Order: sequence, then C-alpha cells, then structure tokens
Amino acid sequence: MKDYFSFISNAHPQYIENLYENFKKNPESVEDEFKKFFEGYDFANANFTNTKDTNFSAEEFKVYHLIQAYRDYGHLVAKTNPLRPRKDRGVRLDLEYFGLKETDLEKIFQVGNELQLGATSLKNIIEHLQKCYIGTIGFEYSFIRQDEELNWFKTKIEQNPNFVPTSLEKKKKILRNLNKAVVFEEFLGKKFIGEKRFSLEGGESTIPALDTIINVAASLGVEQVVLGMAHRGRLNVLTNIVGKTYEEIFGEFEGQFNTDTMGSGDVKYHKGFSSMYTLDNKEEIHIRLSPNPSHLEAVNPVVEGLSRAKGDILYNSDYSKVLPILIHGDAALAGQGIGQEVIQMAYLEGFTTGGTIHFIINNQIGFTTDWDDARSSDYCSAIASIVQAPVLHVNGDDVEAVVYAAEMAAAYRQKFAKEIFIDMVCYRKHGHNEGDDPKYTQPSMYTIISQKKNPRDIYGDKLTNTGQIEAALVADMEIEFRKELQERLDEVKQKKRIYKLRPHEAAWKSMRRAVDKDFESSPVTNIKKEVFELLSEKIHEIPTNIKVLKKVEKQMTEWKAKMKEQQILDWQGAELLAYASILNEGNSIRFTGEDVKRGTFTHRHACLFDENYDTEYNRLNQISPKQGKLHIYNSHLSEYGVMGYEFGYSLSSPEILVIWEAQFGDFVNGAQIILDQFLLSSETKWDMNSGMVLLLPHGYEGQGPEHSSARMERFLQGCAENNIQVVNITTPANLFHVFRRQLKRKIRIPLVVMSPKSLLRHPKCISVVNDILEGGFKELIDDDKVKASKVKRVLFCSGKLYYELLERQETTKREDIAIVRLEQLYPFPKGQIELIFNKYDKAIYYWVQEEAANMGAWTFLLHQSVMHWNKIQWTYIGRQVSASPATGHKKIHLEEQLNIIDKAFKS
Repeated sequence: MKDYFSFISNAHPQYIENLYENFKKNPESVEDEFKKFFEGYDFANANFTNTKDTNFSAEEFKVYHLIQAYRDYGHLVAKTNPLRPRKDRGVRLDLEYFGLKETDLEKIFQVGNELQLGATSLKNIIEHLQKCYIGTIGFEYSFIRQDEELNWFKTKIEQNPNFVPTSLEKKKKILRNLNKAVVFEEFLGKKFIGEKRFSLEGGESTIPALDTIINVAASLGVEQVVLGMAHRGRLNVLTNIVGKTYEEIFGEFEGQFNTDTMGSGDVKYHKGFSSMYTLDNKEEIHIRLSPNPSHLEAVNPVVEGLSRAKGDILYNSDYSKVLPILIHGDAALAGQGIGQEVIQMAYLEGFTTGGTIHFIINNQIGFTTDWDDARSSDYCSAIASIVQAPVLHVNGDDVEAVVYAAEMAAAYRQKFAKEIFIDMVCYRKHGHNEGDDPKYTQPSMYTIISQKKNPRDIYGDKLTNTGQIEAALVADMEIEFRKELQERLDEVKQKKRIYKLRPHEAAWKSMRRAVDKDFESSPVTNIKKEVFELLSEKIHEIPTNIKVLKKVEKQMTEWKAKMKEQQILDWQGAELLAYASILNEGNSIRFTGEDVKRGTFTHRHACLFDENYDTEYNRLNQISPKQGKLHIYNSHLSEYGVMGYEFGYSLSSPEILVIWEAQFGDFVNGAQIILDQFLLSSETKWDMNSGMVLLLPHGYEGQGPEHSSARMERFLQGCAENNIQVVNITTPANLFHVFRRQLKRKIRIPLVVMSPKSLLRHPKCISVVNDILEGGFKELIDDDKVKASKVKRVLFCSGKLYYELLERQETTKREDIAIVRLEQLYPFPKGQIELIFNKYDKAIYYWVQEEAANMGAWTFLLHQSVMHWNKIQWTYIGRQVSASPATGHKKIHLEEQLNIIDKAFKS
C-alpha cells in the first residue's frame, strides 16, 4: 500500500498551518499534494462540520485520511472468506501509519461529521468504520468518479453498518429460501447417488440472493429478467428460481426426456427454461434462463443480446425494463477472455443493456486448480475495473449480508443503469462433480469444508440463538420441504408455472423445423417494379444539410445511374436494395460488426457522414413512415463477444433480420465457440431457433493467410440435419434474393455467406434489374453459353473463382467446357445437381476451387457423392494440401492461381 499520507505525518503542524494560510490566499502557491489536501479539508469543513470554528487542525485531517483509507482499502481485509484467512495485501490501517497514537482514541474529532456521527471520539469513528468496511462485506467502490454514485454508496454503507433485514418475516423468507436450496441438493444426492448434478452446496446463499435481486428490481420497474449461468448450481436455480418443476428434474434423472424437440437434446444441467416468477407482492415477472454449454462464460454475450432485443422490441429501447443477470464462476470469469469482450460492450451505443448484475459464485477453486493458481489479480472480479463497476465482496456464510448486497446491486442498477458485481465468496462442498474426490489436490481445504455447517444451519442457529424464531420452525421447514420433494418424485403430475409468451415470442409458434423439401428450391422473393423505383430513389437521396465527401457523392451518382438508367445492379446496389425492401415491408434489421456502416472495402456506405461536422445520416431509415428500422452499429474489435451477442438478439423474434459481418472472414475463427456451441447446434440441443446471417469476406486475392479464407470447410463439416445454410454467391441478384429468403419461409436457420472482396467492383459481377423483379434465389446456376451435346468437361465451382474460369472460357472460346456454379453448398441441392448430370451425361466432372485440397468444399462434395451417387466420379482441381490457408507471397499466389485455371482448361 502506497504511503499517501507521509507528507502530512512527517511535517511539523505549524508548517502545515502556515501552508494552509498561504493556500487560502492563493491555492496555486502550494504544491499539488498539499493543494489536494487543503481542498479536501475545505470540502469537509463546508459540508460536514456543525461549528463555525474553521481553524485548521492537522490531527483532524489525519483522521479524515484514516476514514478514506477504510473506504479505499477496507475490502482487502474484510472478513469475506468463510474458509481461511485473507491473503495479506499489505493494507495498513493502524493508527501509527496516519501519525495518530493510542492516546488519541478518546479525543473528540469534528471529522466524525464525515460519517454522520457528529463530533465524536476517534475510538467511535474506528469502531464505526470497522462495522462498515471490514465486516462480512467488502465494498470496492471508491474509484467511482461520479459524486452522486459515490455519495449513494457511502450512505448505503455507512448508515446501516450492520446490514441486517429489519423485519422478522423477511428473515423467515431468507431462511425458507435457504432451506429449499439445501434440502433440494441433499435430496438429489441421496436419491440419485453418483449422478452428476454440479451441486450448489456451499453456495446455497445464491438462491435468496437471486430472489432478492428479482423482487427489488421488479419493485423498481423491471418486467423481464434474463439469466445466464454455467452448470454449477443450475438445477437448483432452475427449480427454486426459474420455476422448472421438481417432477421435470426428477424425470430427467430417471432418463425421461421430451421427444417433441426432435433433436439430440442435451444434459439436464445445460438446459434453459422460461416461466413466470411470483413476486412477494403476488404479481408476476417474466424470467428466462438461457441454455449454456460447458464452455462456462460463453452464454454471457447471448444473454446480453437477448436482453437488448427484449428492450428494443417490447419497451422501445427502455432497457430499465429488462434485467440481465450473469452468474459466473470465479475461475472462469478470471480465466476466460469473453468476460473482457462483453464488459467492454456495457456502455457502447449499439450494445448497452442498461447495466448487468454480475453474481459470482466464488468457490475459490476451478475444477482442481486453487485460486492462487487461477489468477494474478487480487480478485476474480478484476474485469469490473474496466468500466469502474463497483464490486461487493461478501461472505457466503452470512446470508443476511448476501441479501443486503443483492438489494444494493438491484437498486444501483436501476438507479444508475450501470454494471455491478457481487462476489460471493463461498466454497464447493464436493469435487467438480459428485463423483470426483477433491482431496487429491486440496486436502487441507476439504478437511475444513467437511466440518462446516451449511448456510441454512448457520442462519437457523443464529435466529434461534437470538430468540428470533423457535428451533422447531427450522426443523419443520426441512421436514415439510423434504416431504414435498418425495411426493414430487413419487407422483407424475405437478402444476407448472406457465410462461406467457410475449407477442414477439409468440411469432415463433408460426415457425417450424426445417425439412429436406424446404431446400429443393427457394421461394419467390422478387419485388414489384414500382417498389424498385421507390427504393432505388430513396436510398440515393442525400439531404441538403449533409455535405458528404466528394468521393462518396461521385459513387452514389454512379450507383444511381446504374440502377435507374442502365438497369443493372452491382454488389452494393443489390445488397442495399435487399435491406431496403425488407425494411419497406415492415421488418427491422440489426446489423453489426467491425466497420459495417461504411463497409471494410468501402462498398456499403449504409450511413453517410457530413465532412464538416461528422453528422451521421442513415440512408436506409428514410424510406417510408411505416418501415422497419435499420439498427446498424460499428462494433468494438471482437468476434467471440459480438457474434454471441447477435446470436442472442436473433433469438428474440423471427421477424427481425440479424446480421453480423466479419472484417475478414478469416477472423470468424475467433468466435469458434459460439459457432460450435450455439449457431450450429442450438436447435437440436435446445430447440432454440435463429435466423442469424454471417457475412464472411472470402476469396484468394493474394493478401496472405489471414485475408483469404473464412474456413468454409469448418462450416461444411458441421452441416447436418438442415442446421445452417452455407452459400458462396456469384451474382448480385442472388445476394438480393438470399437475404429476402431469410424472412420469407416458415423456418429460421442461420445463413453463412462467403461474401466476396474483388467481386464488389468486378465489371462482370453484375445483374440486370429484371433479375430482382422476378424469381428467387438460385441454388445452382448452369452455363447458358454452351450446348450440352458439345460439352466434354463440366467444371463445378463456387464463388469468385467463377469469373476467372469465365475469362479463360471466353478467351479460348472453349465450347466443350461448361462452368456450373454451386451457389448453395448446404443444404446440398441434390436434385438440381442430378439434372446437371443428366444434361451433360457424356462429360467428365471436375470440382475446381481456390482453397487447398484439405480445405474449401472438396471433401464435403466427396462425401455427398458417396452418399448420393456412387457411380459419379469427381476430379479435383485446386491447390495442394496445406497447413496454412494461403501463401503470403503474391508471386506464388499468382502462379498457383494460374495453375488452377490451366488445369481446368487443359485439353
């Protein structure tokens, strides 16, 4: 601890008094340290002293800085650990450190007014500070820079230093919640011996804490709660908070499962649930626990995105109505970078959710790793400092302190719309799971744990020993609840707390699970000519009060001329027309990613910026009064966090098109956990649908291994059961139709677009306007420039490579080669490909790709051939196998690219 006060304690009092007189005459005449010191004195004198005597006292200020030290550092020595002594952090709160002595304890100090104690003895001041700051709650808040928030905390802490509930009924309720938590875990442990349940034992105070947060938040205006948590304690939260019936949980332990989802399902401690939560005042509040895989913190951005969507859709972006609660494990929060990515969203315009309450079940261990091997920071909650979020460190064995912290957190979030953390320090009674022996690695700690009473017994003893309740009441609570659980296990019926679907959620009821027939061909997604005329005019209007850059003005003039006069569309025009048409039909679009407003390749310009004032003009929100809204935001430099956030947002409604764009498709692997655990498998695991769109710039342009490949092969490897759509499109019109298709069917599955770079401005990559005025998306595009009877070789390809093959075909005038574009790789258009085989029945079939042989679509196509056409032989043309996606040398790239084209047209 830095000696902030040595300049006071080491100076002679008369010297300080002289300096103070100089300060009063001219504040700039003294050094900065003394200036700050004297400013603090004047502030305290003006605000906290009841006497007109303003004479300076060096001793008063020594006590004042003692008070500040307790506020700043008391949390480092507070009694928050129920198992072992706190690690010495070098905090000095002894009198000598501040230049005070034992003989000063009985002296009266005016600075007691700072604590609302009035003029009082140093002894009383210290006793009060110890009650406030080094009890079972450690308050980490003094870094807050806003005076209103800082004073709010001081008042909450220093005016109720015992942190106890005021009513006996409230205490009984806390005891009942603890009893449910404890008995539920014990019951499962006895009835289902050896089964994994990842119990809450040791951290049962979580249940009264969550109940308190929800009730307080609801009393302050919250109408929806969205919860995210890992598996530790999940079953307890599902039943005792979220409202899943005990019968359902017991049924899952018995091997029963819901076959309605038609999927593979998931283990019971990963599942989510929605219901109505009955508050203390008998009213109800919507509560949803999001499903989460074993990737512990991966659910964090999903919860935030879902909460934001609820706020936007239901409450006109009033986020005070929706409360996200994230329940963390200490090791996971400290160790996984997703926490940092998500906390950085807290106050960004496109991502804020009005403050999240972070509740840490701090077991002081991660699987078998002790806490001092799990982090370098003092606390697992260190990421809170990124946004100056206050942290309440609380001893999990003191349930009244936990409840008080929960009340403070809910009130703070609702009042200030900011992040806040509760770090509940507790323990894990068993190993990582109930079959694991933790004594292998923590023998001494688990000897202590084995001798501990659970929080319910500790609290019951406290209430009975103080005469507040009778011991018989505690025993009766346990007997009655254990009996109820046994009845639930014996019976097959239990009334559920039904979740009432909100209007936007009810829209999912009109959706269904995709079947193979949905992908035999695409629906009609054209627009009428008069709609095209309207949209093409509106998206090119620039208001007179916006002075755009000359470059942009020139581009817009050219784009408009192409559409209106030449009746052609390039990539940019088709993309913006697709969005405009969707918005014009009343649907909204949310679009995020790095630099999406302009577009990484300066091709989109969805928003225009005044060159003098940086004023932003969203040109797609000016179409008609009844249109949907384009919510477009440049995100921070995150893939994992932002993609997870957008996935969560997409769960809110099937009527909103949610798009995330990677700056380069290569960077999508930074979000691989979201892809694997949510995007690809959430429907089959959790019956949770999403129509989210990923735009992943992909194509070999000689820009090196990090700017070439979106790793198409990884997506194709994960394709099964019609779970996603993977397209690599070659025409602007097809892009237009594939966006519109996302909202035109009664199914919602994610769309992965291998979007181009060079094609954005390729002179041959155009479509005529008539292509968007009729028809729909084309899964496959045949070669209309050759006669089938002359074709000896069919080159199947996908994406940007088509135009290089086309150039060679036109240059060499080869009529014996057909180029067929596979626009949709999955779901695989088997029927349409069979028509190609029948049409060119005398030809040899080749698959041509830019990617290495172990990448791209080649192995996927081989698998499809084995499944569907054993007699059809495909020949591969492309790069050799490679560990890296692409070469970093432009010359080698050009040689490889030329070699592919040469092989494709070899006579």
